[in-house]
Amino acid sequence: MLKNQKSKRIFKWIGAIVLALIIIIGGLSIYLSAKWKPLLMEKIKVSVYQGSDHLYKIDFKDIHLNLVTGTAVLDSISLYPDSAVFAKLKTIKKAPTHLFRIRLGHLKINRVSILTAYFKKKIDVSTIILDHPSIDMVYNKVPKRIDTLKDERTLYQQISKSLKSISVNDIKIIDADFDYYNGLKKLNSVKHLSINVKDVLIDSAAQFDTTRVFHSKDIAFALSGYSALSKDKMYTTKVDSVKGSMSNKTVRIKGLKMMPMYPDLTFSRKYKTQKDRYDLSFNEINLSGVDFISLNDDGSFHAKKIEIGPSKVAVFMNRELPPADFDKGRNYPHVALRRIPFATLVDTLKLNKVDIAYTEFSEKTKERGTLKLDNLSGDIVNLTNDSARLVNKNHAYADLTTYIFGKGKMNVKIDFNLTDKDAAFSYVGNIGNFDMKVLNPLSKSLGLVAIEQGKVQKANFNINANLKRSSGQVVFYYTDLKVDLLKEDEEGEKKKKGLLSFLANNILIKNDNPTKGESVRTANITYERVPQASFFNLMWKSVFVGIRETVGIGGVPMKKMPEPISKK
Repeated sequence: MLKNQKSKRIFKWIGAIVLALIIIIGGLSIYLSAKWKPLLMEKIKVSVYQGSDHLYKIDFKDIHLNLVTGTAVLDSISLYPDSAVFAKLKTIKKAPTHLFRIRLGHLKINRVSILTAYFKKKIDVSTIILDHPSIDMVYNKVPKRIDTLKDERTLYQQISKSLKSISVNDIKIIDADFDYYNGLKKLNSVKHLSINVKDVLIDSAAQFDTTRVFHSKDIAFALSGYSALSKDKMYTTKVDSVKGSMSNKTVRIKGLKMMPMYPDLTFSRKYKTQKDRYDLSFNEINLSGVDFISLNDDGSFHAKKIEIGPSKVAVFMNRELPPADFDKGRNYPHVALRRIPFATLVDTLKLNKVDIAYTEFSEKTKERGTLKLDNLSGDIVNLTNDSARLVNKNHAYADLTTYIFGKGKMNVKIDFNLTDKDAAFSYVGNIGNFDMKVLNPLSKSLGLVAIEQGKVQKANFNINANLKRSSGQVVFYYTDLKVDLLKEDEEGEKKKKGLLSFLANNILIKNDNPTKGESVRTANITYERVPQASFFNLMWKSVFVGIRETVGIGGVPMKKMPEPISKK
């Protein structure tokens, strides 16, 4: 009994001591928080201002400190650049390429030791959380100069007089709204962006750690459920997810789609002239070897490899409308590459299982005809507009394989001259054997020609071209070609032109190449591109001219495109 009473008294004393300690620590915490709060608030503002060389300022409404749990919460924060300082930096060619504006309701810092930071000059933080911030990233084309007096000291060496080390386990940006600007013009807007910065360390040892990116082991980012309507309200772009890692130098995009808002004919008739309508679906796009440092520092883009596919690309053109009032030569791949407003280099663009369907609506037949190229795969190397790169490597090369209507295998190699003023390029290739009747869905709808029979043995082509014309050689091997020329009756049904078909097959068309007892016929072609014709139109028309001449109808003039409507 006496022992129990003694034990109770001991526990009471222990409880009283613990309670007293809690009261003392709590009171001390409240006192120190109240005493240090204004000092800390001012210190944060001064540190940001001085640490950014007076370029950035930070404002916040209040700070809440808990010295017991090591938690600090900042309310109503805004980080913004000083425009006057930026203007001065531009004049001396020291301005950064990108500026940032950040606004958020709360910033939470977990497990930070205020006493350690104050007395030992060491900042050790478990987690910094920015919940639903608004982030503006502004690209500015700024002049740069080589500064012989540039401060080559590491960040640690620059802060070592004030701090011995900075360590942060995690920096988390959750569900951010991100807007990207080119000057005053907003180029893109992203919702639901999350960023996770892992293991930030600035100290005497880590300052020379080459495995770190911006002093961290990794900066990963992700977004999901992105959807946006184009400015002209003609397309919706959707992305299932985007994930990237700066340490791994990778970006992975899944479920990218660009969908037209209207059916094909309705879409085309929204315009006064012919306009390509695109319907794009990319299962995956993977980027590797991305130079995020250069992208941030000078706005240039470099990726070692971009892999696209499996994908589906559908293009529709309504030929009942007048042609466009501009020269489509500006959309040649290597001409369009020049128009990208920042230095770009993709070492290898890899296409994998891309299905292409090009459809035209015929003004004459009022029907759709579709050319299908299935399983387009291959590599395009040295895609660049970087002037330094072009000094030594000014050609891009494509090595591609596809299947015409899923049957005839076609290989083509393209050599692009990236610096030629007339956008010179050349291409060589071959087509394997297939039954020509697979072309009927296209030839009937667009040409009122039905292929009754015919076998392609092979075709070889070697052509030089530029913005204006093409010339080269086509060798087309085939057997047993017979066609039916068609006409439409009053009900729109296609009927065979008996006499004309007979004359075509027996007089005009040569049924085989080589003809028995004769050598192989080779077509030497020249073709002039009209301004309304595209890059791919020039490529296939050049080959088609050679095939047509080999078949024996080379003297039949091709229909010219109508004149474009004049600009108002």
